Amino acid sequence: MLFSRPALTAAIAAALAGGLTACGDSDQPAAVLPESATAELAILETSDLHANLLSYDYFRLAEDKSIGFERTATLIKQARADFPNNLLIDNGDTIQGTALADYQALVKPVSCSQKLATYKAMDAIGFDAGTLGNHEFNYGLPYLAQVTGTKFNVDGMPAVASQPSCAGPAFPLVLANVSSKKDGAPLYKPYTLINKKVSAKDKDGKTIETTVKVAVIGFTPPAILQWDKRWLEGKVDVQGVVEAATKYVPMARAEGADIVIAASHGGWDTGAYSPSMENANYYLAKVPGIDGILMGHSHSEFPNAVCSTAACNAAGVDKVKGTFHGVPAVMPSFWGKAIGVINYQLVVRNGKWTIDSGKTAVSLRKALTDATAKTYVPVDPAIAAVVKTEHEAAIDYVKTPIGQSDFALSSYFADVGDVTAIQVVNAAQADYVAKYVAANLPQYKDLPVLSVSAPFKSGFGGGTDFTDVKQGPIAINNAADLYLYPNTVYAVKVTGAGIKTWLEKAAERFNQIDPSLTTAQPLISTFPGYNFDMFTSADLSYEIDVTQAKGSRIKKLTYKGAPINASAEFIIATNNYRATSGTQFGLTADNIIHASPDANRDVLIDYIKARKNLTLAADGSTRSWRFTKVATAGPVTFVSGSNKLSVAQTAGLGNISVVSNDDGSGKGQGVYAIDLSR
Repeated sequence: MLFSRPALTAAIAAALAGGLTACGDSDQPAAVLPESATAELAILETSDLHANLLSYDYFRLAEDKSIGFERTATLIKQARADFPNNLLIDNGDTIQGTALADYQALVKPVSCSQKLATYKAMDAIGFDAGTLGNHEFNYGLPYLAQVTGTKFNVDGMPAVASQPSCAGPAFPLVLANVSSKKDGAPLYKPYTLINKKVSAKDKDGKTIETTVKVAVIGFTPPAILQWDKRWLEGKVDVQGVVEAATKYVPMARAEGADIVIAASHGGWDTGAYSPSMENANYYLAKVPGIDGILMGHSHSEFPNAVCSTAACNAAGVDKVKGTFHGVPAVMPSFWGKAIGVINYQLVVRNGKWTIDSGKTAVSLRKALTDATAKTYVPVDPAIAAVVKTEHEAAIDYVKTPIGQSDFALSSYFADVGDVTAIQVVNAAQADYVAKYVAANLPQYKDLPVLSVSAPFKSGFGGGTDFTDVKQGPIAINNAADLYLYPNTVYAVKVTGAGIKTWLEKAAERFNQIDPSLTTAQPLISTFPGYNFDMFTSADLSYEIDVTQAKGSRIKKLTYKGAPINASAEFIIATNNYRATSGTQFGLTADNIIHASPDANRDVLIDYIKARKNLTLAADGSTRSWRFTKVATAGPVTFVSGSNKLSVAQTAGLGNISVVSNDDGSGKGQGVYAIDLSR
């Protein structure tokens, strides 16, 4: 539903006067609560499902028991049995992330009357509310409006009265910090009020039926304006998470909310706050009136007693109890691997429900039941039944053949030099941009065209979270494995100095190594693999010296055998995310010379179709970079998939050895060592 500013203002005024409910679902007067009555209320959370509805990997065309909403649904049913008074809330990044999602959005778009498969699955078990993550905006505003059953009053879309009423989820979506530039109104209701009927006990222990009014308010990362600039620029404004909460939480309280739950699609950053902060929940917890925070986006777990990061151990963070500044907070992993639970004990004081904060319990419930045996909770068969048609259609689509390869393309050892999964992506992007420049941008015809890409799947999710395309036939599912995201091709113009700045940022993928240490040192930092941009061009060469501090690691940077000219200009093929939000890589809007509407993945598919046969010599062995050689007193280690040493050897990485084929995590990971002196 779209709010107009006059309607919103009038509704707020009425609420503050004790009148009508602006954002809630009832204007019934509240019943008198018996003093000292008690109740239990559990808030259940899903987050970052990324359209992983079934325990199935569309890239490998195989079952993957570690993921899938069909197992999450079992966790939800178990929690509902344990906590009869409950609300189920989704925290976003819900409708994008699998080949099924892309099929419904891009290949055979769902019709207005057709409910999205993800929402069909969620409605099968029943949600009470949800918010939107950054990836909800990946397919553009018209698609988002359609599949969520919403009408947006934004530039570039028909007048609201002319927009059809389309099928959306059966639960309300809320979002407080994204508004239309056209009229200033929120795209979605900022919050919803749920009059939750609960079973309680009066002071004498007698069971009574009563109501708790819960407000759910939603937030998404402000950086969506950069990440999806092509869809959002000039159409929406984004407010800071704290600023939006400060505005709307008092309104929810004024409407009678007993509990306010923030569904905030972000993690927590303990650095200095700004309205553009991506992970603002540490500061959101300080906003008066918020009783709990449901988190996501970072694909992590909280509470987490063994977490050793600075953010987990910052002042005000209780990583064991799961609180920020005393406010309960939970983050339930990703892809359906867990649910979050905040269990409140409530008591009536002075005629109002209050939280007995000393008894609040925050926890995670995981689909993985035994890490050693690798056993998981059973699936809920109802989920597969409601998405059977869409699931089968997506499988048929991704099986479409596009070419052949005489080598395997994988990212198991991309962090240490294997380019088999990177080079063909770079070649496709460079070919596309070079042809476009030649046909449409004659002023740049003499500039060299290079390309960067990154190992999008680099083990974050465990030993199977790597690109792994086998030698032989290549199909669309393999192209999706090589290029994970629905990005579009962008071309940027940079100088030689700009290339060095770009590479210095990418080199933050590595920890600084002390050659004198005799103890093992981990090579890989927390810097995401999807930001480890690399060139794979015979014309460009550079070294990464991991013994040096950040910003001083790129050595011997040459172009065509000579030191690169700092002022020389180059065209770099990349993607919309990097081009529009790559300030840390030295990029601004002024660098962009072409913003293509064509998806990187489609460009890759077309390139492979044209090439027909990929060969290792031509398409998988051109390394632009190497580590600067250095002898270390102790081992330098990294984690990858178990039992994959032969992959490194085939890629010519003779300086890799196995430390252990099982790192003890239960995630199918092994520990490897790299000899940096070779």
